[in-house]
Amino acid sequence: MNIFSYIIIFALLLNYLLDTVAHILNLRALKDEPPPGLAGIYEPEGYRKSQAYTRSRTRFGFVTGSLDLILLLAFWFTGGFNLLDQLVRSWGFGVIPNGLLYTGIIVIAYEVITIPFSIYSTFVIEERFGFNRTTPHVFITDMLKALLITVLLGGLLLAGILALFEYAGNLAWLYCWIIAVIYMVVMQFIAPVWIMPLFNKFILMESGELRDAIQDYARSAGYETSRVFVMDGSKRSTKSNAFFTGYGRTKRIALFDTLIDKHTIPELVAIIAHEVGHYRKRHIIQGMVISIVHMGLIFYLLSVFLGSPGLYRAFYMEQVSVYTGMLFAGMLLVPVETLLSIGLNVLSRKNEYQADRFAAETVGEPSSIIEALKKLSADNLSNLTPHPFYVFLNYSHPPLLQRVESINTIKN
Repeated sequence: MNIFSYIIIFALLLNYLLDTVAHILNLRALKDEPPPGLAGIYEPEGYRKSQAYTRSRTRFGFVTGSLDLILLLAFWFTGGFNLLDQLVRSWGFGVIPNGLLYTGIIVIAYEVITIPFSIYSTFVIEERFGFNRTTPHVFITDMLKALLITVLLGGLLLAGILALFEYAGNLAWLYCWIIAVIYMVVMQFIAPVWIMPLFNKFILMESGELRDAIQDYARSAGYETSRVFVMDGSKRSTKSNAFFTGYGRTKRIALFDTLIDKHTIPELVAIIAHEVGHYRKRHIIQGMVISIVHMGLIFYLLSVFLGSPGLYRAFYMEQVSVYTGMLFAGMLLVPVETLLSIGLNVLSRKNEYQADRFAAETVGEPSSIIEALKKLSADNLSNLTPHPFYVFLNYSHPPLLQRVESINTIKN
């Protein structure tokens, strides 16, 4: 045990404690009746069901979070990181293959261990509350596709980063940053066309009243696109959503088929207006800039800690390597990532208010976005009374009541 050990353990336990306290407070904040401003969203039985769903997801999150911490600490203090490193080295490959194998074994082992929890989440909790439409075949193929993409694309990026940190000298962090930025930008263009269709069907919306209404709105808001897609979200869940993705010729609006089934045309246009609001307010570019700066900071800090012998001793390592150093430095940076996550959630909630306001002002009828948000919350069994501390730590979107009150200031 050394200073690195104490910092990492303190950070892990503090994160766990904060998360546990937030969940306890969130459960205690559940009310017998919905807030006055949201009365009528649920029938009494539906409201009780939403509370039961919140309790079930919270308890499940506590179990999985506890398991993650226990697995990590057990693997650490039994010398697992070193034993795996010695095993991989014994196979006689070079530095880069060793790094890929080491990382891949840890990732795959974790996925295998947690498969029962994924199954329980999907086929027990989501099934119990009427959300699940995932078949065992879809579940398995999703998992295999995700693994294949991670191995091919993630492995390629990891190999480049390992090579640079191993051979490029003091400026390796800068070269890694440049490569990672290029990778991120390229993915923004290829993901909508090549990756997302591996998991869902995206069908161009047929001509009709809804498509005309969406395109008329988009033109009026300065968002020119003829590519409005319907995604088969019902393949996996009854939950609804809509999103904007891509850039340039890959730019598109996508609506879940479940969303279309549950909302009126004015409500759907208001939902699209919210997504367009993110685009027009440059939230997408803002997020990309933050991600780029974040990556640069992380790569620089990695370069600083990779040469610290104490970091390796903290994990009982017999030999120093770039791939284990990156993993350990990542754990050392948990406090930085936690603070960043909280800050990004604060910014995201601010952006959501702006997108709501943009939608309310540009569709001409603020009640459309309010009704759409209420229906989305009810259909997804959202918690109407989340605790402020839980929101502060975890919510990327403001609670429904605050969003409705904010939109109502426009009406008034």
